[in-house]
This record gives sequence, C-alpha cells and structure tokens, in this order.
Amino acid sequence: MVDTAEAEQLLRQGLGKRMVRGDGINRSTAVSGDSDMLSGGIHHYEQITQSAQSQRLKRFLTTTVMPVFLLAFTPNLVVIIWYTVIHCEGSYLKMLSVFSHRSILSGLSDMWSLMNYPSPVVIWTLVIYCVYALAMMKLLPGENVTGPVTPKGNVPVYKDNGFIYFVVTICLFWVLTICLHPFGISPSILYDKFDEVIYALNAFSLIFCAFLYIKGLLTPSSTDSGSSGNIIFDYYWGMELYPRVLGFDIKVFTNCRFGMMVWALLVCIHSVKSFELYGFVDSMFVSAFLQIMYITKFFWWESGYMRTIDIMLDRAGYYICWGCLVYVPSLYASVTFYLVSHPIHLGPVVTTIFLFLGALNIYINYAADVQKQEVRGANGNCLIWGRKPEIIRAKYQLENGDEKESILLASGWWGLSRHFHYIPEIMLAFFWSAPALFDNIMPYSYVIWLFILLTHRSYRDDTKCNKKYGLFWHQYCKKVPHKIVPYLF
Repeated sequence: MVDTAEAEQLLRQGLGKRMVRGDGINRSTAVSGDSDMLSGGIHHYEQITQSAQSQRLKRFLTTTVMPVFLLAFTPNLVVIIWYTVIHCEGSYLKMLSVFSHRSILSGLSDMWSLMNYPSPVVIWTLVIYCVYALAMMKLLPGENVTGPVTPKGNVPVYKDNGFIYFVVTICLFWVLTICLHPFGISPSILYDKFDEVIYALNAFSLIFCAFLYIKGLLTPSSTDSGSSGNIIFDYYWGMELYPRVLGFDIKVFTNCRFGMMVWALLVCIHSVKSFELYGFVDSMFVSAFLQIMYITKFFWWESGYMRTIDIMLDRAGYYICWGCLVYVPSLYASVTFYLVSHPIHLGPVVTTIFLFLGALNIYINYAADVQKQEVRGANGNCLIWGRKPEIIRAKYQLENGDEKESILLASGWWGLSRHFHYIPEIMLAFFWSAPALFDNIMPYSYVIWLFILLTHRSYRDDTKCNKKYGLFWHQYCKKVPHKIVPYLF
C-alpha cells in the first residue's frame, strides 16, 4: 500500500518510494516504478489524494475529536463511579436509570449536583500530602538510577527511594490513625467526603495540566519536547517527555508518589471505615491485603517501572497526569470503596484460596520482571530456568545517529508470550475483586478496564518495538509468536 503522506511528496519530487526506503532496488528500477505509479494519470492521482484526505480525517479524529471527547467525558466517569457506589448500591443498572427519559447531560448534571464542593479539611489534607510527598522525594536516601536513552539521546536520572517512601508513609498512616483515634479523629472522613476529594482532584489536575502545557511551551526541561501544532492535542498528550520543575520529576510525583501511593492509602482508609462499621470482614481483608501486596511490589520495583512504556512513550499531559491524579485513586481503589457498603463474609476456605492465588500471581508477575532485569544486567551470561537464555541483541539508532543495543529475551516467562506478565496482573486484579462476589459488575470495573488497557498496550508496545528494532523485532516475533496468552493471542 502507498503511504499517502510520502506519496504526496513523491508526486512533488518525482522520487520513487522504494528508492527512498533504500530497499536495494537500483535507480533505473526506481524511476521505472515511479513512471508506473504515475502512469494511471489523473484517476490514479485522485486515488492517492483521496487516500491523503482520509489520512487527514484520521489525524483530525485522533488528535482533535478523540482528545476533546476524553477531556469532556473522563471527569464525569469518576463521578459516575462514586455515584454508583454511594447512591445506587453499587449497581450500574440503577445508575443508568438516571438517564431514562432525559438527556445524558441532564443525568450527569443531577450526579454533579449531589457532589459537595471541597471542604477545608479535604483541601488541606491534599495540600499537606503533596508537600509531604515532594519533601520526601528529596529528603529520603536513595541511589541515582537511570532510565532508558530517549530518542533524542537524553538519559533521565531518578532517585530510587520509592520503596523507603512507601514503607515510611504506610507506617506513618497507621501510627497517626491509632494515635488520633482517642481524640475522635479518623482518616475514614475521606471516605465520607470522597465526592469532595474527586471534585478537588479534577479541578487541580485540569489546572496542573495547563501549567505543564505552558511550561513545555516556554521552558522545556530537555530536547524531548515539542508541539504538534494542535493546542488541544498538546494539552491532552503533553509537551514534554520528562518534565522537571525545581528539580522534581513530574512523572515520579504524579505516577508514583501520588497515583500509586494514594491508591494504597485509600485502600487503608476503606479498611479503617469497614472496621469502624462492622469489625473484621474477611472480604475487605483479602482485597486490601492483595492490593497492598501488589503496590508494595510496585514500589520495590519502582526503578524498573521507570523503564516501562508509560514512562518511555507517554508525555506528561492530561492523558497520563489526570489519569494518575484522578483516575487511579477513583477507579483502582473502587473495589474496597464498594466493599465498605457491601460487607461479605467469605469464610476461611474461600479466603485462603483467594489469598493464595492472588499471592501466586504477584510472584509470577514479579519473577517475570526480575528475569528480564537479570538477563540484561548479566549481558545474557546467566541461566533462565536452568538453561542459557535465548536472546536477540537488537541494535537500533537514536535520532542523533548514535547506535545502541538492547537485549530481547525469548526464553523463560518471556518465551511463553511477548507480554506474558500481563496475565498474572489481570488475574491478580480479578482475585482482589472476587471477594465482592457477583451481585454487581461494578467491583469488576478495574479488571475490565485493565484487560482493555493491557490488550491495547500490547499493540502499542509491539508497534513501538517494531519501529525501534526493525528486523530484530521480526526475529523476536518469530521466536515468540504470541502477544499475551500462549497459543491463543
């Protein structure tokens, strides 16, 4: 198929597409190919320009229409989640009844009308937490670690103190909870006022993303930045890959110190609220324990996370910053949020089964990540499952022309499928949702979202790697033909 943007350029320049690609065809053959391409006359030219028009339409849809839709819809999505749990007994069917015999805008307006403006206690709690998180990023000890080389040749540097931060913060939370309890002060107030929390986070994130847009436009932190020429897309996607403000890495703050840490704190808050209402409830314990265990693993492996597609590819704009500041706290902790008002007693047998299967999937997910790190750290000179690992040394070029090399592991967990580690991640989310049983689909919202997200991400990652590694990636795909599920997908 003819790439339309390139085809237009060829028509202007009179150059053969095959010659541009340098596929080994000599100049005379290329010229002949050009003649063939243009021999169709005006009719063939119309086909090319029509295709170019379709490409322009596609770009308009993906860079303007879709971002506008998401900017308008996603703040309402987290309100819908809150409304479903608090006002509809966790039933999406009851929630949908709000829209019967009225417009979508009218239904959403009714939901928003039930939310309260952020009170001083909520605002100050969020402000104090953010100041605390930023201070700990600087004060806590940690080694300097590097991220992958960017397309522009930059190497991001991080202070690896995430796990210490997580432990200190969780311990501080429980110490304050216990010490303040005799005075009638409980963190469960944030459960009672979660509508105010959502309101505050939505407002802050919109302003924060506007700040990041202006900063990226005027004072970018590195050469991995720039405008697409579309202000809507720039606000949505971001201007910078690795923005820093006063020495603070924005992605470390939004993704890790806020998104992931607040998720853990909300799970703890929901557990406190549940205990205040009913005492010990095994379903809440299972869900909370597995989530905290998973988040503990995340912070233990935080330096590895800084080398994932979230960090390497996604710029710091609304897409990732709103997602971490608002969507993660609202959706990811939604299971325990639901369980506060739906206490379920599982019994010791079911509780043990869920805990074991959840912990097993955490181990598999962690073991897969460690396996790849060990192989790359040892430059392939190690054993995987008792055998020498199968690797492909993939060479690639940066935009400045420098040649680099990466090791692609094609054995062990990574020989089963290219993204096998997504399976235990999805299964783990299922096992911390399953304690809610099956009265409503709402507790499984995160599992459904995660399945869609990781499936989409597998395509994004494959596309990125194909563009980066070329023939080396094709060799890897021949060795490991399945994306996620071995022999199925």
